[in-house]
Amino acid sequence: MSVLRWRRTHASHRTEAVSTWKAEPSEVIKRAQALAEVDQSNRKKCSDTHTVLRMIRALVVLLCFVLCVVYASSKPTEKKSRVHEEEPLSRLQHDDNKNYDYDHEAFLGQDEAKTFEHLPPEESKRRLGIIVNKMDRNKDGFISEEELKDWIKSAQKKHIYDSVEHQWKDFDVNGDGLISWEEYKNVTYGSYLEDPQTDTEYNYDQMMSRDERRFRVADTNGDLMADKHEFSAFLHPEDHQHMKDIVVQETMEDIDKNGDGFIDLKEYIGDMYTSDGEEEEPEWVATERQQFSEFRDKNNDGKMDKEETLDWILPSDYDHAEAEAKHLMHEADANHDGKLTKTEILNKYETFVGSQVTDFGEALLRHDEF
Repeated sequence: MSVLRWRRTHASHRTEAVSTWKAEPSEVIKRAQALAEVDQSNRKKCSDTHTVLRMIRALVVLLCFVLCVVYASSKPTEKKSRVHEEEPLSRLQHDDNKNYDYDHEAFLGQDEAKTFEHLPPEESKRRLGIIVNKMDRNKDGFISEEELKDWIKSAQKKHIYDSVEHQWKDFDVNGDGLISWEEYKNVTYGSYLEDPQTDTEYNYDQMMSRDERRFRVADTNGDLMADKHEFSAFLHPEDHQHMKDIVVQETMEDIDKNGDGFIDLKEYIGDMYTSDGEEEEPEWVATERQQFSEFRDKNNDGKMDKEETLDWILPSDYDHAEAEAKHLMHEADANHDGKLTKTEILNKYETFVGSQVTDFGEALLRHDEF
């Protein structure tokens, strides 16, 4: 995943850096400077030591991230990508002949899988039984392939849920369990709203407008109050089906320099590569030109419209969660009826989760000299 995909992972005063979804290094630096300007103003006005320290911490994290972006993007010949690649279920090799480590991480998520590795078998089975009950959404006593797939997807999205939880208390100012647009706006743009700066090069009004537009799309019931699911869609729009249009719109606004509502070849290449005027154009640029002509511009009109841009940045390719659900179903479905009982799953618990015994057995296989 490119470091240029900005996530809302810090507490406050960095909205535009994220709402652009991805940005060029020079643009990132400008945005960071603008946000630093807001932080500096807030610090002068703030008498609460805790608040000052929190602002300083947020600013330091932001600037460190900017340095990472600049460092990772320091070579003009490096390719910059806007494509949202789906996170793999596990970084491990999937080879059930050796172990089930891949399946454990796919089913539980990486952190939870590590927890199970240190449990005795009976405790591992007990916790797996609790998970089975949670997976059975319709309470019919069986786990369908669809329920299994949904569980796997949920486990893989845990980092998103954790991100929302981490930021929630910073924006839910009145503690009512919801985040209103006013709360988010005031926390993020408070000092600018109190003292609008017209002589700055940064367009805070445009930044707020863009954030508000995304907030309204994420707010499915239209009350301008985000619950945690809606706030998750606001922070991570590329992971929510109903947010795809806004992701495409923001991307096109960033790339469409001539404002005609399309992305032509020059804009497409210019977003990924900027020549420094000294080095020879890298080979991948020519490849991307060919990709644009043969695959991106599907109707061959020389430019990408919204649908073509969607296919480019949010490709609907191989569904890893569905494939893993089919695999686990095949492994555990003893009577081949296309659904799993709790007993079938617990009988194959070593496929779904780890334990001290299964890990010890794998260790013996890996260290056969003992």
